[in-house]
Amino acid sequence: MAKPEEKTSASASRRPIQDLREWLDRVAALGDLIQVKEPVSCEEEMSAISYLVAKQKPSPAIIFDNFKGYEKSPYKARSLWNILGPSMPRIALTLEEPPDTSIVELIRRVKDKLKHRTLPREVPASEAGFYQNTLTGDQIDLTQLPIPKHWPLDGGRYAGTADCVITRDPDSGYLNVGTYRMMIQGKKEAGLYLSPGKDARLHITRSWQMGKPVEVAAAWGIDPLFMVVGSQTFPKNVSEYEFLGGIKGEPIPVVKGKTTNLLLPANAEFIVEGIIKPNSVKSEGPFGEFPGYYGRPEAGCPLVEITAIHHRNNPILTNALMADYPSNEQSGFFAIIRSARIWDDLDKLGIPGIQGIYAHPAAAGGFGMTVIALEQRYAGHAAQALALAAQVPGGAYYTKWIVAVDEDIDPTDTDQVIWAMSSRCNPIDDIDVLRNTWSTWLDPTQNPPEKRPYGSKALINACKEHRHLPIFSKRTALRKEIYDKVAGEWKKLGLPGQVPTVRAFEEDKKVIYHEVGGFEPGKQPGEDKPDSSSKESNG
Repeated sequence: MAKPEEKTSASASRRPIQDLREWLDRVAALGDLIQVKEPVSCEEEMSAISYLVAKQKPSPAIIFDNFKGYEKSPYKARSLWNILGPSMPRIALTLEEPPDTSIVELIRRVKDKLKHRTLPREVPASEAGFYQNTLTGDQIDLTQLPIPKHWPLDGGRYAGTADCVITRDPDSGYLNVGTYRMMIQGKKEAGLYLSPGKDARLHITRSWQMGKPVEVAAAWGIDPLFMVVGSQTFPKNVSEYEFLGGIKGEPIPVVKGKTTNLLLPANAEFIVEGIIKPNSVKSEGPFGEFPGYYGRPEAGCPLVEITAIHHRNNPILTNALMADYPSNEQSGFFAIIRSARIWDDLDKLGIPGIQGIYAHPAAAGGFGMTVIALEQRYAGHAAQALALAAQVPGGAYYTKWIVAVDEDIDPTDTDQVIWAMSSRCNPIDDIDVLRNTWSTWLDPTQNPPEKRPYGSKALINACKEHRHLPIFSKRTALRKEIYDKVAGEWKKLGLPGQVPTVRAFEEDKKVIYHEVGGFEPGKQPGEDKPDSSSKESNG
């Protein structure tokens, strides 16, 4: 079997996934999909099943076919839950990579894909499957859809928790494709919750300042890649459609709306179009959110008046449960896409030596902690990487803990990270705090709630102290030839499972870098000081 780093991209051997139904076919081929045909309740029951199944290993996606009380619904919708969950094979498949790609390698590949943007391709209405059925005016009735209530204390039923919401910047005209929750407010109305600083909220605020209404569209049944990309923070003058195309390796097909001037994902299952009139708000919430707690108490949110519904026959609605790990839908894919975003940002800033980034999935849905593995190359390198990772666009929102470790530490291995924090970090010298940083109304630690959405961040340097690298206590490590010998005889020796991966090995010679005087194998500071008559070179 080829090593993960030797595998070719999936796009080189197989065409990209075209829509949710093709995605489901591929997931079913992996044996990673279960179908529930018995009627279930939309009142907390589907979410409870998803919550419990997500804690299993393996943790399959679930599609529900029948719903109590909706036997006569004209939509004949189905409902997909635990779409990606904690499943790395499904996440890799969604990102157009082989399902068995290792975590760090998957992050590296997605990071490289984010450097390529591809403009969407507009297609005629005849090529948009969701135009099979269109409802307008009095035909619209959201209450006939099997929209779920997720948690006991939720303020209502929530659609589009795994969605893409499309808005247009009123100044530049660029299209934003974001992921935002929508609470059903009536037959033709839905509330739209938007956290401070998010693109759609900025579009709405700016439009209202100009006295203009806002056109909105949302896809409630989508290729999961839209959820993955739409959940991230990108430059506010570039459409997510371009990043989606970059990951797909081909343009995303889009089609003009019928009651809005927006471009809609042509391969979606279920689309709503609508309008938000100036200063139109209605009470919304609470809702069980990504930190694993209910969000802010009921408060006013923009109110979308639905002007059209479009859907495929027997549409599939996509749902994302927000909960504690591993039942939080966003946790697993955030560990990949958010890590890739932060790594890409650091690449753009020219920070060298980055060996891996990991947004830990158990940390509030992948938002709470970022671990950076790097090869220290100069004084202040680790501190610089920490400060930048905390504030780059891909990593600034909410994150509370940013940890730097050396290149011999696997950032995805919590045990190794904790070991580095315990053996290489001196808290009094190696922890800094940033205050009044970008956070969210959903942060339960900021009380009273008026303190939100400001937060703070801890920067933890768990790297070996750079100024003392040559004399830092040497870690115990296997010799490479012994590791290879044992690994080669693993089965013969009757040892269980797979051979664990090891990053650090004992070396006979160590190259030690100095700030002054170059470097020599095995020398200690001061052994190669330049002659006092020579000029120092700071290359």
